[in-house]
Formats: sequence, structure tokens, C-alpha cells
Amino acid sequence: MNDRRVMETAPTFVRDDAVAPWGSRAAESKGRRWHEPSAPTRTDFQRDRDRIVHCSAFRRLVYKTQVFLNHEGDLFRTRLTHSLEVAQLGRSMAHSLGLNEDLVEAIALAHDLGHTPFGHAGQDALDGCMKPYGGFEHNLQSLRVVDKLEQRYPEWDGLNLCFETREGILKRCPLSLAQEWERDEPNGVGRRFVAGEQPSLEAQLTNLADEIAYNAHDIDDGVRSGLLTLDMLREVPLFERFREQTLADHPAVANHPRRLLAEIIRRMLSEQVYDVIRATRQQLATHAPDSADMARRMPPLVCFSEDMKRESATLKRFLFRALYRHPQVMATTDTAKTVIVELFDFYSRNPNELPGDPAQKANPMRALADYIAGMTDRYALREHHRLTGRRVFLD
Repeated sequence: MNDRRVMETAPTFVRDDAVAPWGSRAAESKGRRWHEPSAPTRTDFQRDRDRIVHCSAFRRLVYKTQVFLNHEGDLFRTRLTHSLEVAQLGRSMAHSLGLNEDLVEAIALAHDLGHTPFGHAGQDALDGCMKPYGGFEHNLQSLRVVDKLEQRYPEWDGLNLCFETREGILKRCPLSLAQEWERDEPNGVGRRFVAGEQPSLEAQLTNLADEIAYNAHDIDDGVRSGLLTLDMLREVPLFERFREQTLADHPAVANHPRRLLAEIIRRMLSEQVYDVIRATRQQLATHAPDSADMARRMPPLVCFSEDMKRESATLKRFLFRALYRHPQVMATTDTAKTVIVELFDFYSRNPNELPGDPAQKANPMRALADYIAGMTDRYALREHHRLTGRRVFLD
């Protein structure tokens, strides 16, 4: 049987039957910016996920920093592994809440596509460079990647993703920019910021999955790096509670710090996931949305309980003070910022060094920011060395 015959006779696999009334159904999507016929064997949200996985920006995430720079070790999280963890947590919770797992996965895999090299340090540096030209924010850049910068199709720029996926990627947006987008794309991704509405429940869930994932893996990476210790973490109530439980259930694991830490983190993750499911179910029962659009017009419904929200905030404050602001991390990120600033300065003075001709583009400074934001850690370091002759990190 030839390929054409297979496509003509293949059944359509529609997973919307498992989605609750308040969830987003692929068959009811608000569509793509450019019309395409639906695929015979995938829903539109599954198709979005597949397009994201195959795009070049997704592949580059493997060499983009989370907290520890790429050259600092092979076992630390990267933007790619973080995105996979967010997708796993998100799908687990979505299944229990009657939400669309495929949409959650697509948003999770795309949410960091716009991140610069060197994590938040790189974003801060590039934002500073771009202040006279509109600034830089990785969340807006992620949408720009899937809307404009990926060039894989003959008739349009970007990946032509569904409205619901694009809406979920756009976590925040200045009102002035949202109003501008609403004029260009009425009832598009900028509308909810203008109307004061919420994103889909799938987008809300992915945001929480992101928070749960990075809190847990930053503990793991922080201990692996030696900057955090199990004793230091005992001041965090969420951590200490599960440390005591683990030792009570498995006393011998006290002699195996890696096993102990892994079990504590596993229990922390599980409890936070179950807490979101319980708290969100309560919100759904209270507000009773009967459609995805009705849920958008309500307060945020996907949430932690108040107790877990406080514990999560305490954990984040600890990580900020003990890890993100650790002198060793700060020294590294300060150097990384210098790399970004010097790259920006060089390219802005020597645009001929950029691929193509940015001077011919409508906004050459934005094109410059696109180029730097798309770099991986190691490519940025190689380019910096090539252009300045200096090696800022030892290989």
C-alpha cells in the first residue's frame, strides 16, 4: 500500500473525549494564523507539539543554561531537560484535572525557546543593551521564535501554531504591546491582557508546573554543585518535612546522601503535584466553568493551596539567597553578562559580522537581539573568543 493510500485510510485519533468541559479541545481551537487542513492522524495540539520538537530553537535548548553554565558540568539541568520535566509534571496534573495533556505538553516544550544563553543573566544583559530599542524579555521572545524566527515552511514565517499554544507561551505582556498586537491581530494573543482575562487552564497549569520543576531541580543541582548542603536546606519547612519522613521510613538512607536527596525531592514533587490537583479541583467545584472560554473570564483557577503557596514562597526565597545570589554563581553570571554586552557592542558596530545583512531588515537592532538570543552558551563563548581574543571561562 503506498503512502498516499495509507494517509487516505488512516483513522483520525481524536483525544478530546477525555477533556472536561473546562478544558481546551483541539477540535474547537481558535485556529492558526494561516489556515491549514488538519492532519489525519493527529489533533492540532499534537501537531503543534511535534512542530516544536522538530524546530531548531528547541534543539539549541540542550546547550542553554538553567542555573549553572553549560561548561560547569554535564549533569546540571539545561533549558532542554527543564522543559522536558515541566512537560512531564504538566501532563501528570492535566490528566487528573480533565485538561488537554497535548496542549500542556506543547506549551511546556515551547515556553523557554526564547531564552538567551547564560540563563537569566544573559536575559538581563541583553535587556540592558536593548533598552533604547524596546528592551528584551525571554517570554516575548519565545512567542517571536514560533511566530517569526523559525523558517521551515514555504508560505509563512514561524511554526503557525494554534492560538491556544501561542497564548500559553505568552506568559506576560506589557499592556501597551498587547494593545498594539490587538490592533494587528484582533482577538489574538494580546486580547486577554487588554480585557483583563486569564489564559486557558492548560496555560495556567504549565506555569505552575514550571515553578514546581525549577524549585526541585535547583535544589538538586545546588547540592550537586556543593553550593548547597542538606543541612542548609533544613531551614526550608517543605524540605525538612520530607527529610524527616524519609529518614523515618528508611533509616539506612542516612548513610547515602544522594539517595536521601533523591527521595526527598521525589516526595516534594509528589506533594506539590497532589496539592495543585486538590486545590484546583476545589476551585473548579466553586466556580463551575462550563467551557474553556468561561474559565478565561474567571480568576485563576489552577493553584496551590494557601499552605503550599507559603511553603513554595519560602523555598524560593531560600534558593534566591543561598544559591542564585551565592558569590560563586554571581561571579560566573557577571562574567556571562560581560560576554553578552561585548557581543552586542561588537555586532552593533560591525553589522557585517552578522549572518545576512541586518541593515536591510526592518529593525536591525531587534535582528541583532534575535541573533544573540538564539546563541547557545558554548557558541556565545566561541564567538566572544573569536571576536575579542579572550577566553573568559576555562574549558
